[in-house]
Amino acid sequence: MIKDTVKWPSASMLTTLQKEVNSILEGFSRKVPFVGTGTNLPIDMVETAEMVTVSAEIPGVDPKDVDISITGNTLTIKGEKKREKEERGKQYHRVERSYGNFARTVDIPSLIDAENVTAEYKNGVLKITIPKSEKARPKQIQIS
Repeated sequence: MIKDTVKWPSASMLTTLQKEVNSILEGFSRKVPFVGTGTNLPIDMVETAEMVTVSAEIPGVDPKDVDISITGNTLTIKGEKKREKEERGKQYHRVERSYGNFARTVDIPSLIDAENVTAEYKNGVLKITIPKSEKARPKQIQIS
């Protein structure tokens, strides 16, 4: 009878390896903000009684290269960060900035007034202000 002499690594070695792989993948996703379907396009969504505000960091993007649309209660932000013209004869030591198309679609958690949505772009941050529909706003009821 032949015995199997394969030795398996210890559980602690596998755990360490898994942590290292996760760290590498997390670092990669932080460094590449405009990849794929835009799941890495960071946003903040804040709701008040009157409105929902969505802020997205898109530094280096010309506002003319951004398209914002609302269908029902779904907000879509699309755009492109264009690469600067590379000059010949230069030796690049690092190229860490990312370029290309990005898109992010999110559901707004309330009924909205799509006709009065506004957007502003300042210091690399896109801020979209979405008023709530009158039906979605809280009503004060007086007790008689």
